Amino acid sequence: MKIIMLGAPGAGKGTQAKMIADKYGVPHISTGDIFRANIKNGTELGMEAKKYMDQGLLVPDELTVRILLDRVAQDDCKNGYVLDGFPRTIPQAEVLDSELTKLGDHIDYAINVDVPDENIVKRMSGRRACLTCGATYHIEHVPPKKEGICDVCGSELVLRDDDKPETVKNRLNVYHEQTQPLIDFYTKKGVLKTVDGTVPMEEVFAAITAILG
Repeated sequence: MKIIMLGAPGAGKGTQAKMIADKYGVPHISTGDIFRANIKNGTELGMEAKKYMDQGLLVPDELTVRILLDRVAQDDCKNGYVLDGFPRTIPQAEVLDSELTKLGDHIDYAINVDVPDENIVKRMSGRRACLTCGATYHIEHVPPKKEGICDVCGSELVLRDDDKPETVKNRLNVYHEQTQPLIDFYTKKGVLKTVDGTVPMEEVFAAITAILG
């Protein structure tokens, strides 16, 4: 069972990816994590990626796919995996597709967690973070006991720049330009499944497990 998670930033796809991985006993693979692991372990691929990252450049698609294929070739992936955060663009999807085909492999499901932009802006702008201990809250869903104060360490809570409405809108614009076309790509391949991401987390997960069986 090889799954790709799609969805706008803040749609909750990372949370769902972790839950799928736990339920089905397959690894949750985030490209950010693999990059960090390769760099930390000083692998050849990691060092190559680091050259780009140190210059503030995006790691080229071919190299990202090579690092990804190296990861999915490991024993813990033999029953499948959940990809989170990759592919982000059509060229990445095409490279991944052609490399998997060479290995006699393919993606089984691309699951799109669908949430309207206005819901995401509202959801993200309600987030609050404690910069001291790293605890996170949401003014509606997970409020602190005392408004604006961290339950854990008593520090002041802040709205991170990443979660400010104007930043979220910019990130959504980038998502629609780059990643939205992937929905068409995987629809044509007959593997796209869309779930409603506006309902509670458990209901989103129930919809996904109904698809995966």
